[in-house]
Amino acid sequence: MYFSDRAFKTGAFGLLISLFLYFIILLVCGAATVGLQRFTAILFSEKILFAIKLSIFTATVSTILSMIVAVPASFALSRFQFRGKGIIDTLLDVPIILSPIAIGAMLLIFFNTATGRTVEKFTIPFVFEVPGIILAQFTVVCALAVRLLKSTFDSIDTRYEKVSRTLGLSSSATFFRVLLPLAKNGLIASAILTWARAIGEFGATVTLAGAMPMKTETLPVAIYLSFANADIERAMAVVFILVAMALAVLLLIRKLTAEKTT
Repeated sequence: MYFSDRAFKTGAFGLLISLFLYFIILLVCGAATVGLQRFTAILFSEKILFAIKLSIFTATVSTILSMIVAVPASFALSRFQFRGKGIIDTLLDVPIILSPIAIGAMLLIFFNTATGRTVEKFTIPFVFEVPGIILAQFTVVCALAVRLLKSTFDSIDTRYEKVSRTLGLSSSATFFRVLLPLAKNGLIASAILTWARAIGEFGATVTLAGAMPMKTETLPVAIYLSFANADIERAMAVVFILVAMALAVLLLIRKLTAEKTT
């Protein structure tokens, strides 16, 4: 038994509006807990400014590292055929669907082994340190960057590469002079989404780097510490900072998408 066209469209639109109102209600209820004056005071407090700066710094570094690894890795997955490709392709999806806390636990366990202690001894400390935040974010978001970039390379017609090779360009020259310019919007969009995911990362970060105020206190950790101290107003103020960042990211992505389709 099927619905009439009117009933079907009304039901679908009604569910869409209901979902929209659900998120609006959440935002309104959150805004009701903290006034503008209190929000401004929290926003410019020393701890929150530290959390914002640390979040931006660590997310930017982890995104740069992720893109450095993800661009060639995703290109290899998109264009090369080799034994075990399906296994590698599947395994790279694990960090995307695995709980970040589980990823953080694996990193923490690794640094408690002889190999992990040796790595820290001859490089830099990661456990309960800022580099641990970057490593945790990188581990969580790098696979996402690979997946997004693979889709970008998959969407580029291989004929461009074949024409480039027939004109005498090497594989590396084709990659840098042909493929990367064609993938420009996809690269930028992937970097923005990866950065946004890194900004919001909590589980792996708090497991490996801890939740130490004014040391490893990123914005998500600041929310956690605020709730732990029963400071609901501070927690909601940080939430709205993250919401503002998320909206800015979405607007950038929409602008890039619009430019690509025009």
